[in-house]
Amino acid sequence: MQALILAGGSGTRFWPLSRRGRPKQLLPLDGEHSLLRQTVDRLPPEIEPAAVWVCTTRALAEKVRAELPEVPPDQILAEPEGRNTAPAIGWSIRTMPAAVRNEAIAVLPADHRFGDAAAFRRALALAARVAERDDRVVALGVTPRWAETGYGYLELGDELDAAISLRQVTRFTEKPDADTAQEYLRGGRHVWNAGIFVFRGTTLLRHLERFEPEIAADLEVIAGTPERTDEIYPRLKSISIDYAVMERLDSIVTLPLACEWNDLGSWEALAEVLGEDEDGNRGRGDALAIDARDNLLFADEGSVAVLGVEGLVVVRTADTVLVIPRNRSQEVRRIVDELKTRRRTDLL
Repeated sequence: MQALILAGGSGTRFWPLSRRGRPKQLLPLDGEHSLLRQTVDRLPPEIEPAAVWVCTTRALAEKVRAELPEVPPDQILAEPEGRNTAPAIGWSIRTMPAAVRNEAIAVLPADHRFGDAAAFRRALALAARVAERDDRVVALGVTPRWAETGYGYLELGDELDAAISLRQVTRFTEKPDADTAQEYLRGGRHVWNAGIFVFRGTTLLRHLERFEPEIAADLEVIAGTPERTDEIYPRLKSISIDYAVMERLDSIVTLPLACEWNDLGSWEALAEVLGEDEDGNRGRGDALAIDARDNLLFADEGSVAVLGVEGLVVVRTADTVLVIPRNRSQEVRRIVDELKTRRRTDLL
């Protein structure tokens, strides 16, 4: 099995800690090592570094190579321009040698957390066997622990193999509203879409050709004339792999991912994995909370102190302080968008 790690994102929801030159996947949010480093470290012995591929941007390529010296340098692929996950995955797989494309490939985000790495590897191995045996696309799903509105969901259909809890996926659902998320949680027929897929590379390219023939055709031109990559790649349709392929497939299946998964998609998601005091305050760095409850305090440099407040995220970096309600942590990108409008590149 091969691993394709997607590491080109900007991580705007972790601003101000995450910046263009050092996005979320290169930050040590959960422990001493970067999320990207941890992603690679948890794969062996199931997937060794020689079987790891990383898709990133040209701006980050050298930093990624420095972070992952054991991964072959030519397997760290640098997109000329970000065009969302469908072109990134299709281009990366088409770049691989033909023999590799015929193997099972696990597509992994670079910034997720797994409390039980061994259970994660077992899930990948099982998904690879299903993908190769049945020529299927396997999506890994997580049993919801709360009514999350920031994740996509998979609707479960028929049970195909009770011994391994293999289920048909009847529908992909985008981020629901609060009432719908509560309904999903109570109903027991939906799981979180972890964004982790396993398939034969040739299978994914076949589906991409079926559903997005223009993208597939341009990828073939790039493969045949790589010197035209800079000309062709920026014109590829910008579309996610979910919209381009997964939501259109009627044969996709899911296996459970029971390994304390967290996508670390926001400050609120990070709070789930940090230790807390007797008042529910969570944090990292030099932080002090007095007569305060249920706050997330993160001091990258200097100190953070709060008094008499509740349910806040307070983040301090060398040049910026962020203060927002915890329940609105998904909205941090609004600040980033406003900074772009104001041309505050010094803060981006």
